[in-house]
Amino acid sequence: MRVVVAGLGVQGHKRRRFAGSDFVATVDPVNPEADFRDLADVPLDRYDAVLACIPDAPKVALLNYCIDNGKHVLVEKPLWAGDEADIIALEESAQARGVVLYTAYNHRFEPHYVRMRDLIRSGELGEIYSCRMFYGNGTARLVRDSVWRDHGAGVLPDLGSHLLDTCRFWFGNISDAFTLIGANAFENRAADHVVIGNESRRPRIELEMTLLMWRNHFTCDILAEKGTAHISSLCKWGPSEFTKRMRVLPSGRPPEDNVTLVQDDPTWALEYAHFKGLVEHGARTDLTDALWLHRTLKRLGDEVEAQIAENVA
Repeated sequence: MRVVVAGLGVQGHKRRRFAGSDFVATVDPVNPEADFRDLADVPLDRYDAVLACIPDAPKVALLNYCIDNGKHVLVEKPLWAGDEADIIALEESAQARGVVLYTAYNHRFEPHYVRMRDLIRSGELGEIYSCRMFYGNGTARLVRDSVWRDHGAGVLPDLGSHLLDTCRFWFGNISDAFTLIGANAFENRAADHVVIGNESRRPRIELEMTLLMWRNHFTCDILAEKGTAHISSLCKWGPSEFTKRMRVLPSGRPPEDNVTLVQDDPTWALEYAHFKGLVEHGARTDLTDALWLHRTLKRLGDEVEAQIAENVA
């Protein structure tokens, strides 16, 4: 499979690296390192797929161009559009042309995320009561200095999209009844700290995200009928720890299993291999998760922007 990387920023450089010998060219309207300024300038017979690492605004147009020309696409999260009808149309077009359109959520390939999914599915913990996740990095100043990133709902589509997708990954077709608990723009114009929650059914879910965590960090706490499970940090920030504790009745110190990983981030290579496998096996494009995330992020994003505007006023 021959791939073009569209958008030569931080993500684009990573995608180019892990595409390895499949990589043939880069496209970027401003980066002088790129081979082409526009995807339409790349001869169609030179590539089979596009790794789209671009801002939200041009995504639908670029995806339609790729699909119309029979090119498979990995597009960075979230798959954003002016209206969810655009996403439905993309899915229908991709299916009609036999094209794989895949929205990238590389955290699904984080070893402890997979371990948590498998533990939940095993039923070993019994009924899952509560899930709390925190995801923070220290990019507030970088985002504020960016030409296009410090706008809209800020940290919500950036980090919140990962957290919401993780909920789908672990718990399946959950309710989209998330509510905004709090939104702040402590340093940026757009929100740099957001908390959302879902109390509509079990498990209750609480998600906190921020650009103000000066040492990048992720934590998760699952509370359940027969025990608890916890993640501390990701491989890219390592060490990454997974802890399972099984409940002692009526009470007492629980037996504990720990798995600590100290390794490079494996998610980029694993996700690229997954995308390549989908293409090779002719997988049918399914944007169900993308539609759910678009609907949830759009509604919450409007609330975040309104909250920030109210705080400023």
